[in-house]
Amino acid sequence: MEPFRIVEGVAAPMPLDNIDTDAISPMAAGRSTATDLGKMLFAHLRYDLGGAERPEFVLNRPRYRESRILVAGRNFGCGSSRERAVWALMRFGIRAVIAPSFADIFRDNAYQNGLLPVVLDEAECGALAAALEATAEPVMAVDLEACRVTGPDGRRVGFAVPEERRAALLEGLEEIDVILRMEAEIDAFERGERERRPWIKPDREGDQAAGRTM
Repeated sequence: MEPFRIVEGVAAPMPLDNIDTDAISPMAAGRSTATDLGKMLFAHLRYDLGGAERPEFVLNRPRYRESRILVAGRNFGCGSSRERAVWALMRFGIRAVIAPSFADIFRDNAYQNGLLPVVLDEAECGALAAALEATAEPVMAVDLEACRVTGPDGRRVGFAVPEERRAALLEGLEEIDVILRMEAEIDAFERGERERRPWIKPDREGDQAAGRTM
């Protein structure tokens, strides 16, 4: 997984509430492994029924075509537990989504795949979206090392991320990598549990030794 430290680039304002996973990555995007998920991102909003781009949609506007950050509304990623929604955002080039709130499953999928979900209050998200529309260059930064967002006007706002998630993103660690790093602690915990409560977990080594002597 690619580490996430500081992402700076074009940011697109999309201040809509309840953007669900079907809107992010429609069912048609999952019909073939050859599908370009980035091209299918927000397909129902980006394209008309004939497949032509809708010029009014934010990511079709020239200034936002290379967006790396998305500023959205409440409850982003609600709906079905579709991990492909995170993949689609990342294939397009988006590494961070800023919103007042996220659906729980989407948020977990985002962390596990290297997409940073940044929670700011509704007023801050609205101010960022307005600043992006008003500026000539809609560029901003998301700094995970400092846990800080810098808007296009230079204003800085802090955010919080669970420390275990932050550490994994900074180092580009997948969940299995995090678990393997804790192997010694897990083994120590299991040994302690066997000593404190031997009746809840059989001694496999003892059982195997007993089996060999039978």
